[in-house]
Amino acid sequence: MNQLGKTALAVMLVLLMMAGPVSGALAASLWTDTAATAGLFSDIKAKGVGDSLTIIINETSNASRTGNASNNKSANVGADAGVGIFKFLAEASAGSSDSFKAQGSINNTNKVTGRITVQVTEVKPNGDLIVSGTQSIKQNGEEQKITITGSVRPYDIMSDNTVLSNYVADAQLRIDGKGPLANKQRQGILTQIFNFLF
Repeated sequence: MNQLGKTALAVMLVLLMMAGPVSGALAASLWTDTAATAGLFSDIKAKGVGDSLTIIINETSNASRTGNASNNKSANVGADAGVGIFKFLAEASAGSSDSFKAQGSINNTNKVTGRITVQVTEVKPNGDLIVSGTQSIKQNGEEQKITITGSVRPYDIMSDNTVLSNYVADAQLRIDGKGPLANKQRQGILTQIFNFLF
């Protein structure tokens, strides 16, 4: 084999090594890489089931109520002495009175702030996203659990994939506490029974 043939054979071997096997299985990911498929100037926002979305919670509620009730009732009944065959009936009178008065007032203010990341559990036909998420924090024996569910419109989601809590429709925000401090803030069983009976 001359020098030209050796060079051609070497070039062919290099090309075959670079090309790799002709019929090989291609590896594919189970998850779509949204960061790679998104355009240079597009936003990565939640839009499908399983996508994550951060809700910025900033809720304040005030409740104030005052109630007064009073009731007074009195009655007097009198009967004259009997005549004729009813002489045995003596003159009689009776009276009764009843009084009721109650007062009560409620003044309650709640403020909740924070950030919680939820997941899309359903996409409605109109494109709205049903979201649900839970955040649990435990510290020094006290556990605080925040649960939020609701519906979010896609165009209310900001470019950083967050949405304000006042844009969540049918929002249900629940905060539960568990631990020694939470237990001390509850009424005892005897007090609850007394309040129920009286």
